[in-house]
Amino acid sequence: MTTTTMTRQTATPELRQWIIEQARAGHGPEAVLASMREAGWQEDVAIAALEETLSTYLAEQGREAELPAGSAVPEPSLEGAPASLEVLGHRVAVLTQMHLPRVVVFGGFLSDEECDALVALADPRLARSETVDNDTGGSEVNEARTSEGMFFGRGESELISRIEARIGALLNWPVENGEGVQVLHYRPGAEYKPHYDYFDPAQPGTPTILKRGGQRVGTLVMYLNTPLRGGSTTFPDVGLEVAPVKGNAVFFSYDRAHPVTRTLHGGAPVLEGEKWVATKWLRQGRFD
Repeated sequence: MTTTTMTRQTATPELRQWIIEQARAGHGPEAVLASMREAGWQEDVAIAALEETLSTYLAEQGREAELPAGSAVPEPSLEGAPASLEVLGHRVAVLTQMHLPRVVVFGGFLSDEECDALVALADPRLARSETVDNDTGGSEVNEARTSEGMFFGRGESELISRIEARIGALLNWPVENGEGVQVLHYRPGAEYKPHYDYFDPAQPGTPTILKRGGQRVGTLVMYLNTPLRGGSTTFPDVGLEVAPVKGNAVFFSYDRAHPVTRTLHGGAPVLEGEKWVATKWLRQGRFD
């Protein structure tokens, strides 16, 4: 570090970076301050820069230490930015993608016939949608989710097996690591307020939930019809809205159960018509 003149000094970005490097090397504040004095830094400037820089650095270190460990996540093969992918004989368009959060929008993931068949199979089995009860690990009706829904068992029918195999091949994730496909029906005004799909580690019911396959690490939302107005899938942290177009799907992943993934998302209210979606949640391990 070069010697400064004795005119009024200002702490520079280079000085702050040097202070951080000394802290990472294990040098205490007193030793760092002594080095700054020897280099010609005025004591009041040196002390102020040292206190501000170290307090910011330690706060950042604390936030990083609180993050849960990262996990492997599902990921489509998009090297070379392909416009489409061939998946088990089915052509899927790659419409758009983001990296933080990790979001990919696919076109034509389902055919019109597959969409209609899912709706027809699900309709007689609909009930008021529930959310996870974080206290017990069970489920409960929640006013934040005003849709009707049902779950198919994994591999329940030829149609479900075909769709699940396509999901596994597209996202490079084992079929057995997926929860059953859930179909949701939103009437006019129905919505799902912004939320995260992972299970909050701080909640008492989470250990019970994680016994069946570990954490969720990815979500695929498939649109089974096109509402007349409204019903977008929103990502408030990044200002992204994905329009619900029949046959399309939006995929997003989250490598840890923390807001740093920026995967806060919701289903905007349906303004006119109705919305049908099918959701597939992917776990770290086999889901039974």
